[in-house]
Amino acid sequence: MSDAIRVQPVAGAIGAEVSGVDLSKDLDDATVAALRRAWLEHLVLFFRDQDLSPARFLAFARRFGEPIEYPFVKGLDEFPEIIPVLKLENEKINFGGIWHSDTTYLDVPPMASMLVAREVPPAGGDTEFANMYLAYETLSSGMKRLLDGLVAVNSSAAADVSRTREDRLKDSARADAKKDYAASHPVVRVHPETGRRALYVNVAHTVRFEGMTGEESAPILKYLYAHQTRPEFTCRFRWRPGSLAMWDNRCAQHNAINDYQGHRRLLHRITLAGDKPTGP
Repeated sequence: MSDAIRVQPVAGAIGAEVSGVDLSKDLDDATVAALRRAWLEHLVLFFRDQDLSPARFLAFARRFGEPIEYPFVKGLDEFPEIIPVLKLENEKINFGGIWHSDTTYLDVPPMASMLVAREVPPAGGDTEFANMYLAYETLSSGMKRLLDGLVAVNSSAAADVSRTREDRLKDSARADAKKDYAASHPVVRVHPETGRRALYVNVAHTVRFEGMTGEESAPILKYLYAHQTRPEFTCRFRWRPGSLAMWDNRCAQHNAINDYQGHRRLLHRITLAGDKPTGP
């Protein structure tokens, strides 16, 4: 790896900014391995001032995994694995504007997601990230015992999150999309690379625990949703054109802040294939 590469944490809990690397170039194996180690340690990496065409963005993503298509919205014509994350000036609801881990309603959720900024508002439109290892590790021993054996039911049709994709479904919905996707996953997920335990429920997609009603599940889930996004578990990233973020969906959540009404924001997203979540 080039000695010029620097990894600087941006917060105590999560996130690091990487400098000294040009992602538009072919990266050697040592650099890719070093970036992956930093990514596993910090959960989300940020890069600035990257001049990435869609083809080069896809080439970079393929060094870390297998790009997959998003189930609801069509990608770019020439690059269907790249999804435009767009909010127009006249739109009120933003895409992904709720705390979540991407598409946990799929049987095999994505390992990672990457976003590169194309157009950003003059202010606002930041993205927050939260560390789900810390969310689990700071729970009481009694709560850990309860959660370690539970399975959560996740749905793409939860009302709050389905609103965040309505505008894109109007103009770029996939013809083959199902009306609803649902999958059950362990509430506590063991990360396949680090072996650490992470809290794997989220307010956007988790609807109840298996074997319990929604009403029975709600008080515990409400507590977990508030707990897992405590400020000390989070960081916040301000986008500029050419900024790139890559995060680990297995142990991190994110939230796109909707505070730039009247302005256009466009980012390009790639998700990478993951594995079926396993519990303790």
